[in-house]
Amino acid sequence: MDYQTIAAELLQAEAARSPVDALTDAYPELGVDEAYRIQLAGVAMKLQQGHKVVGKKIGLTSKGMQQLLGVHEPDYGHLFDCMLLPEGEPCRRNELIRPRIEGEFAFVLKERLKGPGVNIADVYRATAGIMPAIEIVDSRIRDWQIKLPDTIADNASSARFVLGGRMLPINDLDLRHIGMLLEKNGELVNNGAGAAVWGHPAAAVAWLANKLAAYDIALEPGEIILSGALTAAVDAEAGDVFTVSFHTLGALNLKFV
Repeated sequence: MDYQTIAAELLQAEAARSPVDALTDAYPELGVDEAYRIQLAGVAMKLQQGHKVVGKKIGLTSKGMQQLLGVHEPDYGHLFDCMLLPEGEPCRRNELIRPRIEGEFAFVLKERLKGPGVNIADVYRATAGIMPAIEIVDSRIRDWQIKLPDTIADNASSARFVLGGRMLPINDLDLRHIGMLLEKNGELVNNGAGAAVWGHPAAAVAWLANKLAAYDIALEPGEIILSGALTAAVDAEAGDVFTVSFHTLGALNLKFV
C-alpha cells in the first residue's frame, strides 16, 4: 500500500472539492494503523506546502458514534493554521464538500503532554484554559460513506474551526456538567453536556496523548486540542447561521455564505 499516493489523492480531493470513493472499498485490507500512516503522510505534505500544525482534534468520542462505526475508541486528526476561522468571519460553503457543524471544548495547552501514562490530572496541569469552539467537519470521501480507516486517513474529517473570544481557567470548570445548545437559523437543533465526550473531555485529551505516543508525537505547549463533539453534527449550507452557546463559557456564531 502506497501511503504517499493515497494521501496525495485525499489532498487533491480537498483542493478540488471533488470527493473520492471510500478507501476501504478500494483497499479492503486498510486498517487503523495504515490509515494513521496515510494521515501522517498527508500532514507531511501540508507542512511542505508551508502550513503549520496548531493543534489536534479528537473525533468519535461519543458512544453513539462509536457504535455506528463499530469501534471502541476515538480517533484524531491534525489542525492547521489554514483551518482557523476568526470569530465573526463567515465560512465559504463553496470551499468545502459536505460540511457539518459540531460544538466542542478547545483545550489550550501550556505544558507538553506525552504518553504513555497520561491521565486527567496531567491534562488539567498542562492546560492553560478552555475556550468554546465550533468545528466544521467535512469528508473527502463521497457522501460521508466512511468506515473508521476512511476518516482517519482523511485527517479525521477535519476542515475548519472557530474559537470563541473567551478563555477560562480549567480549574474553575466542571467540564462534565457544562451544557451546550446548538441552534441553526434560530431553531434549537441539538443540546448536550460535556460528559458526552468520552465521559469527561479531559479524558479524551489524555487518550490522545497516550495514543500519539505510539507515533512518538507529543502535544506541545500552545497547541489547541478540540476534545470532541458534545452532540451529533448538523449539516450546513450557504445562508445557514449557527449559534453554539455554552453555560459559563459563552456563545459564538458562524454564518455560511
